[in-house]
Amino acid sequence: MNDHHEQRLARVFVELADTLVDDFDMLEFLSMLVGRCVELLDVAAAGVVLSDHRGALRMAAASSEQARLVELFAVQTDDGPCLDCVRTGLPVYSANLAADEARWPRFAPAAVAAGFVATHAVPMRLRRNVIGALNLFKAEPNGVDPASVQLGQALADVATIGMLQQRAIDDNTVLVEQLQTALNSRVVIEQAKGVLSAHAGVDMDHAFTALCGYARSHNLRLSALAFTVANGTADLTAIMTGGERPARRAQR
Repeated sequence: MNDHHEQRLARVFVELADTLVDDFDMLEFLSMLVGRCVELLDVAAAGVVLSDHRGALRMAAASSEQARLVELFAVQTDDGPCLDCVRTGLPVYSANLAADEARWPRFAPAAVAAGFVATHAVPMRLRRNVIGALNLFKAEPNGVDPASVQLGQALADVATIGMLQQRAIDDNTVLVEQLQTALNSRVVIEQAKGVLSAHAGVDMDHAFTALCGYARSHNLRLSALAFTVANGTADLTAIMTGGERPARRAQR
């Protein structure tokens, strides 16, 4: 790796470890995780599946709309590497999804149709506590390379430790509630993406990028901003503009 890549990687690990802040937003944190995976690893997309308070698996974050739909389909059909990974606590992979339809009869065809050729899911785990899985998608054959898998697991490990330490002073019930709140907020974010997409005539990925950009530039929680979009109280044009260039400071 060159010096620039090593410096970027170091900053990402600091980002993932720095969760002890008052305004910690788990959904924004997970969105950052999948985005950094695509930036740093030789993969086309990444997604996260988490276990909710009942032990059911839910799609929590994805780096692209295609990955989101594939992970959502996996959860809905109870089929796919991420689900196997969470249940076993072990990495699960396929170097050729088209040849693995017998293994995942619903997930594999859906992933191939979305443009993904291979996948590698790594557990989000601290000792025996498995809270979810990070799935890395590849659009070219021969699978996810070992270096990307190793680094992806390291990113997942640091993210998991950060999520767990964020509530280390509280009991497990609070952590479960935090995870559940994040998963519930995901529904509102999907609604907000749809509203922005329809308003501006852009795809869902562009709408999400604008939503995240506006939240960052205005120091807003992603979930709070999404709620205002979904309930019709947000300035949609300002959000779409602010996502592409520095937004003007709001007048008070």
